[in-house]
Amino acid sequence: MRRCVLMRLHDLTREDLDWLPSPNGNTIGAQLLHLAAVETYYQFHTFDGLPRPTTSPETKKRFGPAMKLGDLGRRLVKGHELPFYLDGLKEVRERTLAELGKRDDDWLMAVDENWFWGPTNNLCKWFHVCEHESHHPGQIELHIKGVRAAEL
Repeated sequence: MRRCVLMRLHDLTREDLDWLPSPNGNTIGAQLLHLAAVETYYQFHTFDGLPRPTTSPETKKRFGPAMKLGDLGRRLVKGHELPFYLDGLKEVRERTLAELGKRDDDWLMAVDENWFWGPTNNLCKWFHVCEHESHHPGQIELHIKGVRAAEL
């Protein structure tokens, strides 16, 4: 899924990444940082054993607005060039891959009886992260078409 997201991003400017499709929408930049935020929060929970949604003040500052999106994301996630978002996505994914490489099938199948949507194993949690990322390429593509139409 990551490749599907990244292949749409070439040549986007800071202005493109900050373009707001509607007053209640989210920018491409905010969506990209949102993907990194979701993956980071799942890392903390599944790899570090932190209760959901426990995070450090640094993480809240870096990813909080993108995790929630909405007004906070519109106000605070802007003004960055594409490498800012790409570097964040890469950094987060590198940790995910390194940590998953340390785990075995027993870890994947371990059930969390207290997960907020009901008993769930780590495999399902990480499938959810992948599924979440699969929703954004289409949104990003529509936003890019909107950016290009606005430039005409």
